[in-house]
Amino acid sequence: MSEKTDLRSRAERIVSRLEEVYPEAQCSLVYEKPYELLISVRLSAQCTDARVNIVTKELFAAFPTLESFASAELSEVERIVKPCGLFHTKAKSIIELSQKLISDFGGKVPDNMEDLLSLPGVGRKTANLILGDVYKQPAVVTDTHCIRICGRLGLSEGTDPAKVEKQLREVLPMDRASDFCHRLVNFGRDTCSARKPKCEGCPLYDLCEHKK
Repeated sequence: MSEKTDLRSRAERIVSRLEEVYPEAQCSLVYEKPYELLISVRLSAQCTDARVNIVTKELFAAFPTLESFASAELSEVERIVKPCGLFHTKAKSIIELSQKLISDFGGKVPDNMEDLLSLPGVGRKTANLILGDVYKQPAVVTDTHCIRICGRLGLSEGTDPAKVEKQLREVLPMDRASDFCHRLVNFGRDTCSARKPKCEGCPLYDLCEHKK
């Protein structure tokens, strides 16, 4: 058995194990419309999902349509999103991406990587989340949990999100990859934390490279 084949086999076992531990795989960001998920992910940079959900409750009430975001006063959006940090940059890109969605895509969130990456403030992590959650396409969301945990498990190397994504696409069962990334967030919070992973009792201990 080749090293790559062995890695794919282990990756499948890891994916299956987490499916047992976390039967429900869903995004922790609260949204109703695809563009709201785009905005929520933009706000989540260097900010917790819990805080984002508090902020977006007010934000989406104040701006209930894409058109209202596109014509919003920058200062008003800044005021609401300030608790998320980097508020000037985030508020500006939220307004600009709303305008571009209307002008270039008829108000519809694109369903392909190239067009998503053309939107202000949207990188591959955000684009993959949209493709996986909204359009149910194969996707790998390389957030901090994914990069840290997959590195420990030996499924990937390094911390560059694009390189980790490429490595994981080669070994993960891609029809289950998007949900797997959501499960990694829960697993990272519950067990495999950044500073003090709870290796004792970890459901993936026997499949983990980090224990060595």
